[in-house]
Amino acid sequence: MPALGSAPFSLCLNDPESDGAPVGFVIMDLSDANLQSLSEFLKKTLDPDPAIRRPAEKFLESVERNQNYPLLLLTLIEKSQDNVMKVCSSVTFKNYIKRNWRIVEDEPNKICEADRVAIKANIVNLMLSSPEQIQKQLSDAISIIGREDFPQKWPHLLTEMINRFQSGDFHVINGVLRTAHSLFKRYRHEFKSNELWTEIKLVLDTFAEPLTALFKTTIDLCHTHAKDVSVLKVLFSSLVLIAKLFYSLNFQDLPEFFEDNMETWMTNFHSLLTLDNKLLQTNDEEEAGLLELLKSQICDNAALYAQKYDEEFQPYLPRFVTAIWNLLVTTKQEVKYDLLVSNAIQFLASVCERPHYKNLFEDQNTLTSICEKVIVPNMEFRAADEEAFEDNSEEYIRRDLEGSDIDTRRRAACDLVRGLCKYFEGPVTAIFSGYVNSMLQQYAKNPSVNWKHKDAAIYLVTSLASKAQTQKHGITQANELVNLSDFFVNHILSDLKSPNVNEFPVLKADGIKYVMIFRNQLPKDQLLMSLPLLINHLQAESIVVHTYAAHALERIFTMRGPNNTTLISAVELAPMVEQLLTNLFKALSLPGSSENEYVMKAIMRSFSLLQESIVPYVPTLITQLTQKLLLVSKNPSKPHFNHYLFESLCLSVRITCKANPATVRSFEEALFPVFTEILQNDVQEFLPYVFQVMSLLLEIYSADISPCYMALFPHLLQPLLWERVGNIPPLVRLLQAFLEKGANSISTSAADKIPGLLGVFQKLIASKANDHQGFYLLNSIIEHMPPDAMHQYRKQIFILLFQRLQNSKTTKFVKSFLVFINLYAVKYGAIALQEIFDSIQPKMFGMVLEKIVVPEVQKVSGQIEKKICAVGITKILTECPSMMDTDYTKLWTPLLQALIGLFELPEDDSIPDDEHFIDIEDAPGYQTAFSQLAFAGKKEHDPIGATVSNPRVHLAQSLHKLSTACPGRVPSMISTSLNAEALQYLQSYLQAASVQLV
Repeated sequence: MPALGSAPFSLCLNDPESDGAPVGFVIMDLSDANLQSLSEFLKKTLDPDPAIRRPAEKFLESVERNQNYPLLLLTLIEKSQDNVMKVCSSVTFKNYIKRNWRIVEDEPNKICEADRVAIKANIVNLMLSSPEQIQKQLSDAISIIGREDFPQKWPHLLTEMINRFQSGDFHVINGVLRTAHSLFKRYRHEFKSNELWTEIKLVLDTFAEPLTALFKTTIDLCHTHAKDVSVLKVLFSSLVLIAKLFYSLNFQDLPEFFEDNMETWMTNFHSLLTLDNKLLQTNDEEEAGLLELLKSQICDNAALYAQKYDEEFQPYLPRFVTAIWNLLVTTKQEVKYDLLVSNAIQFLASVCERPHYKNLFEDQNTLTSICEKVIVPNMEFRAADEEAFEDNSEEYIRRDLEGSDIDTRRRAACDLVRGLCKYFEGPVTAIFSGYVNSMLQQYAKNPSVNWKHKDAAIYLVTSLASKAQTQKHGITQANELVNLSDFFVNHILSDLKSPNVNEFPVLKADGIKYVMIFRNQLPKDQLLMSLPLLINHLQAESIVVHTYAAHALERIFTMRGPNNTTLISAVELAPMVEQLLTNLFKALSLPGSSENEYVMKAIMRSFSLLQESIVPYVPTLITQLTQKLLLVSKNPSKPHFNHYLFESLCLSVRITCKANPATVRSFEEALFPVFTEILQNDVQEFLPYVFQVMSLLLEIYSADISPCYMALFPHLLQPLLWERVGNIPPLVRLLQAFLEKGANSISTSAADKIPGLLGVFQKLIASKANDHQGFYLLNSIIEHMPPDAMHQYRKQIFILLFQRLQNSKTTKFVKSFLVFINLYAVKYGAIALQEIFDSIQPKMFGMVLEKIVVPEVQKVSGQIEKKICAVGITKILTECPSMMDTDYTKLWTPLLQALIGLFELPEDDSIPDDEHFIDIEDAPGYQTAFSQLAFAGKKEHDPIGATVSNPRVHLAQSLHKLSTACPGRVPSMISTSLNAEALQYLQSYLQAASVQLV
């Protein structure tokens, strides 16, 4: 296998914290030659030929850490005459900022300070003077920088932007508004905190007044230029952005300024809602125009106030309800109005749920009118929906199944039904029952023509019946007035039983979705009756139908019955196994579904449910899975599909090897060629998965480690692999598996790689985010490597740990350190531990016991970790002569007291206020985060095992042994210094072990 990166690590004794210091930057001159060279490489990144594109991308990646690189990109944006080059440079710059701007603790600063200052000094001007396409990219870059630096490190950003309002140039003003929108929209989903309040207050103090003034000016200009369509378009695009900013700035709380100026905002919003300027109407049936976008946002703003600030908004509410009602009954069915209609309906839905607005809806005529004029028309399956169902099925499924259809008319109408049912469930159910019956009668008259009536009826029943729903459990609370089981038998089953799976695909999809979302309400016999029908529909040509069938099966297979076992058992599924597996894999060969994540998830779930029932099929299945893996590794584009594919591979391995561990060899033969290709091509997205599956295979191994694994070992130490945070947990686990199964092979045939292995450990413990991973690796080295192979490195390891303790002591590090030193005592003996400490510095052993072990051991968590500490401390107390005969003797009783505390006191989980660990998931940029494979889970490993089953009894037996070696000493040390409660516990341990101290 060729090298995967630069030379491997090696252990070197520098300050581990230097890893976090800014690295030395290579300086690139801001010269014409460099600009020319950079533009040529950027051009190549647009080439469709990977042989030209990839080397160019790699080159840019290699120089992006150089000083002046971002400034060269900005210069190209400003000065290049080629528009394609300007756009390419702006996208590259934005992505560069996204990957590198955030400064992560313990990691090198990726952009030098001079470049940061220069970027912030120039970017706003450049953004405002650029064409709109480039303005958008730079605006995004500003908001990424702002998220990190504003307001502390970029205090002048807002004033610089607000000053541009005075320019009167709406191209510039819209640039400012767009940037402000991307900067402030995070206020909509941030958790409340003092830091956030402080920032919002600063923004409001600076921005609210100029924004309100700009709003009024823009409205006035709209009146002045009411007949000039080109000016109106610019002004209305400003109004859309202003309305969005209003939403962001008012989301967390009602600001005093906006409360004081509510009249200005609400009066103008209301008049804009009722405005109908023919010049702004577009002929496009699909794309929403500026007028629709503005009205949609105003509906959102009104809904926000109605929900959160209803008392203050009350005087304005009736006129908004009237305006929005008129809007709904006059707006046509074209797709371009979808967002407007759904936001308008959502406004009504949020109002009708509030107790003090319910009087607006109490009248039977009002309810009938809403049902007839708003809900039913917006539940119809339109030609545009049919087109999406057939030609854009992925988007259709995303909206319909995953709940991202928040801006569809149907979802909004469904929410309005739910809202009305809160106070008027009886009348609303009665009104709709009439509609449902009449729609079903229409369908029955002529099914092939009137199938859309049945579709609307099913959707109406679903809306009426669903009171509460979750992704995991489907409907969790249903309307008692709707008989779901009867409706299933009378109206759903017939569609699913029809022999032609390709007939009426929309109704098939409706029926399957009905079973899926009401799976908790339908009796088990109806679900069992549905299974073969769902399996049959996996063969349907329609992507939506076979995807829904796969999803429904997967959801039903996760359902829990009594005793927390799966509701559907492997035995009940046995007659259908072959058909199920055949049809699932066939579905992956249907056009448009070669990487269908729902089908792959259903494959994974079927394996998990069926367990050993799949063993006879595994040889065929593993071939299909590896072929699929080879195919998708060429261009990984569907992360969920890929994840479930690897989960399915893990399940195949686990289930088969559980029945027959020897089959691990045949899995290696099947998987290694694909894995080798993935490693050689450095398919970054797949490496964490490959390492996990390899770990799983290696952990199952019982024989000596094979040469193909040993050939891979040096490549796992390449620094490039360890630069990517997503690789760290699975790579550590894989190295641990190497150590567990092949420590002897490493010490004999790869001894020159031990410094590389320790270099990895050194890199990991230097990082607060990954130090625990470094200790996992170190503990495996201590546990499995032959002592002679490690002798020369031991002292260096301890020195590195002390440097880190000195420079950056955290609770997490101390807990891991305690487990390590106690494992060391268990493995090499307490005397060896004392000697290595005292060889670094005289009396250091005592300092560690006094300053770290005694006060901190209570913080250790985890059963196995506690057991290691207990056995290690027992060894220190009973097998280390210097604890009895030197200055260290004074620490003997406090150490025993601490050990009894570890056994009996609750764990001390307090963490100092100043310790904030960064989460791996929070790492910036595009790096693949680590995705844990659930079915590659690692068994918990106990390095002490059965040699000590009860650490309390073990302590009593060891103390007994010590007391017989030096009679009288142990009881006198205990009776003089141990507190009464600890003494009582100790007596109970001695009793349990049937021993006494002499």
